[in-house]
Amino acid sequence: QVQLVESGGGLVQTGGSLRLSCAASGRTFSTYVMGWFRQAPGKERELAAAISRTGSETDYADSVNGRFTITRDNAKKMVFLQMNSLKPEDTAVYYCAASTRVTIRTSSNDYNYWGQGTQVTVSS
Repeated sequence: QVQLVESGGGLVQTGGSLRLSCAASGRTFSTYVMGWFRQAPGKERELAAAISRTGSETDYADSVNGRFTITRDNAKKMVFLQMNSLKPEDTAVYYCAASTRVTIRTSSNDYNYWGQGTQVTVSS
């Protein structure tokens, strides 16, 4: 099992940046595909970015591609989401998630463990 704790959310103006962090517990962090999902009020949870177990592959939602960067540090059991050029439509609760699948997954159904979420609010 793995426990996930997110941090780094907050309030930022349009065009600003935030860096989300996710700390994982457990001894097998490097065996999990990791993802950052987000859920805005009244909307379904959607994938923002995902990263493979080694960090060699990444996948992004079209809406964040070129603005967000997902990275991981397996030695420190951490995954990060650097968010630049933020827009009001990026406002959501952001969740860190871990998948036991071998390859990158984009569906929330493929993720087994979830953090509690961190709020990101982008003001116009």
